[in-house]
Amino acid sequence: MAAFVQTADGQRIAYERTAGEHPVLLVHGFATTGALTWEATGWVRALAEAGRGAIVVDLRGHGQSSGPHDADGYSPSILAGDLLAVLDAEGLGQVDVIAYSMGSYAAIALAQGAPECVRRLVVGGIGTEEQFSRWGVDVVRAELLEPGDPWTEVADSPIGPLLASLRQAPGLDREALAACVSGMASHPLALYSPVPTMLVVGEADPVTQGRDEAARMLGAELVVVPKRNHVTTLSARAFKQAALPFLDAVSSS
Repeated sequence: MAAFVQTADGQRIAYERTAGEHPVLLVHGFATTGALTWEATGWVRALAEAGRGAIVVDLRGHGQSSGPHDADGYSPSILAGDLLAVLDAEGLGQVDVIAYSMGSYAAIALAQGAPECVRRLVVGGIGTEEQFSRWGVDVVRAELLEPGDPWTEVADSPIGPLLASLRQAPGLDREALAACVSGMASHPLALYSPVPTMLVVGEADPVTQGRDEAARMLGAELVVVPKRNHVTTLSARAFKQAALPFLDAVSSS
């Protein structure tokens, strides 16, 4: 059952904590939920088998969390503040973090703003370009807000991976998602990480263009998962086989 924490701007952030030592904070991407991203793809189970707990968050505007319909309510640093509120509510001073796609920007912002709270960081599904800006904020917003089924038009387009979860995620607030698009695109995040970091990308994922440069900027170890795209990378065994030992390593910092 979800727990909730209220943010300073009045949003309710939903999350679930599973049993296990040294819980890992799991941060999903755009237009999906924590459960769809991390439970349905076997991540929570894999962590449990490794003896570790999980904190599965629904970002603002997603899942069971509330979300403003104003773009000013979204940015990487705002999402990072929500994550920090969850950690505070759980009494956790420092955690490992795994994040994917848009969630990677929130996790990087968390590491930048509160490096003492992040021991090790795994981010996935990003390159050097923020995708909402790359493909056009107005285009993505139109696909969200215009009536009808957007999948027929975008399924084979470059923005298809950004919207691929929309048919699955229950109870979507499209006004909140559109505001999220505008807010995130208006606040580009510098790619650097003050903590040990791994970047995982799918070999066939167009969203991760510039992956080598992104890894260099983050000071990250780069892992490329063969033959996987933006959606299928999440469930890949190779992703877990790379990330879990990385998190178990003893940091030298």
